[in-house]
Amino acid sequence: MTYFTQTTKALAMMAALALPALAFAAEPAMVDKENGMLTDHKSMTLYTFAEDADGKSACNGQCATNWPPLMADKNAKSMGKWTVIKREDGSMQWAYNGKPLYTFIKDKAPGEATGDGLKNGAWKAAKAD
Repeated sequence: MTYFTQTTKALAMMAALALPALAFAAEPAMVDKENGMLTDHKSMTLYTFAEDADGKSACNGQCATNWPPLMADKNAKSMGKWTVIKREDGSMQWAYNGKPLYTFIKDKAPGEATGDGLKNGAWKAAKAD
């Protein structure tokens, strides 16, 4: 095997190992295969809020303390059904189909959805469509 062949194989192997990490970083959330719910990368349930409208979050202050927004990096770009919205404080948040996404402070373990249906049904576990 020549030096060139060895180098090419080593570079191909490094690229193959790096691609899954790059793909993971690009996706703002995941879909739980069992129930179709959207989850963050820690497998915590994501929620939508009925009072949000026109791609704008109505959950600020104490609401955002209890329902932490799924924050987006300032350089994040919208892709397909995933969009980036600007919050009241200027920070960026992920939205799915125009609906801002949140976690719930009382969900303590992956897969819990204790916030689903709260506030007379205004909070719903987000589902992929």
